[in-house]
Amino acid sequence: MKAAYHTLGCKVNQYDTEAMRELFEQAGYETVPFDGPADLYVINTCTVTGVGDKKSLQLIRRCRREHPSAEIIVAGCLAQRSPEQVRLPGVRLILGTQRRGEVVQLFEEAVCTGTQCVAVDSLKKTPFESLAIRSLSEHVRAYMKIQEGCNRYCSYCIIPIVRGPIRSRPIAEIRAEAGRLAEAGYREIVLTGIHLTSYGQDLKDGGRLADAIRAVHEVPGIRRIRLGSLEPVVVTPDFVHELERLPKVCRQFHLALQSGSDAILARMRRRYTASEFLEACRLLRTAFPDCALTTDVMTGFPGETQENFEETKRVCAAAGFARMHVFPYSEREGTAAAVMDGAVPRALREQRARELIALGRQLEKQALQAFTGKRVEILTEKAEDGISTGYTGAYMRAAVRGEYPEGCLVCAVVKAVQKDTLICDTDEEEEEQ
Repeated sequence: MKAAYHTLGCKVNQYDTEAMRELFEQAGYETVPFDGPADLYVINTCTVTGVGDKKSLQLIRRCRREHPSAEIIVAGCLAQRSPEQVRLPGVRLILGTQRRGEVVQLFEEAVCTGTQCVAVDSLKKTPFESLAIRSLSEHVRAYMKIQEGCNRYCSYCIIPIVRGPIRSRPIAEIRAEAGRLAEAGYREIVLTGIHLTSYGQDLKDGGRLADAIRAVHEVPGIRRIRLGSLEPVVVTPDFVHELERLPKVCRQFHLALQSGSDAILARMRRRYTASEFLEACRLLRTAFPDCALTTDVMTGFPGETQENFEETKRVCAAAGFARMHVFPYSEREGTAAAVMDGAVPRALREQRARELIALGRQLEKQALQAFTGKRVEILTEKAEDGISTGYTGAYMRAAVRGEYPEGCLVCAVVKAVQKDTLICDTDEEEEEQ
């Protein structure tokens, strides 16, 4: 039986999709491209914004229209939050954000009985659902989920409702999976979680995020560790000092800003101020002068004035982000923000988003240009016509002369910038395969 997979949303969803794919492969299913014919389509949905809902529903309907005889599994956050919404023609199984380890069994039971099966959990507090991955469709970079759920309840966010409370993966399991991935040839591991900052708060052994990072760092064969989204509150002098002692940690840090206005941050229930955010940026840049900082920013949150928006622009410019993910605020039923007064017209939200996107492009260009003349290490992903491409530790796309094997670490010097790519020459003395 041929199965195809598509992921919407975050890196955690990507990990969950890979885990389900591996379970189906172990059961004898053949993985095929999503845009071609298959017997089964697995769609892992997102509901963090209205756009996520729309894209998820459109994809389910398109799948049914183009492949009317195929089976469809709808999993993920939208399936958890609104199972009735995804109960569309052709959907055999609706699976939320838990019990993914049973996906094959639940699907085959539904097929055998000839009925649609809805398997949505109550999200009561449960241990971390361990879905170890031994092989991934991406060949050089592996995602590892080490944390699930969130207890923060930011006023705009539906994720704590659909993902449940925090659950952390035990250190021993993290180390073991990192070892398996290293043996499979992966050089870089991306540590992900719904709220990575809270890793370990539910564990009785007192372990924290730095301990999880260190466990992966100790695994032979792993050369890079990239961190998922962090909140600035975790960036303390002690935490930064810990990272300084771990050279495998990539010098790219994603700090979620959301707004540069203290008034809006308070309404969002974020637990930092704009000045505290910039202090976190300063700490990272002091320790890692060539690091790249990336972020998420929201426009048009209820009550956001033009001055609030200008404050956000000033903070973004001061932070000097290398990349910004900008999106207009989207009401999520069941969140505190959905019933707040001071709604910003949708057109104005989108206009402000366009302004921030333009600023983000300027900042990205400056960040790329700042690498001119510097040495970088490129993890190669593709080679053709005498050129190898991949990403630096700062997650800058780079191209270097020479056709290197996939997964090769190449040291090079940046000579120029073309669009969003660093153009490099090999530093022969430092090259390593």
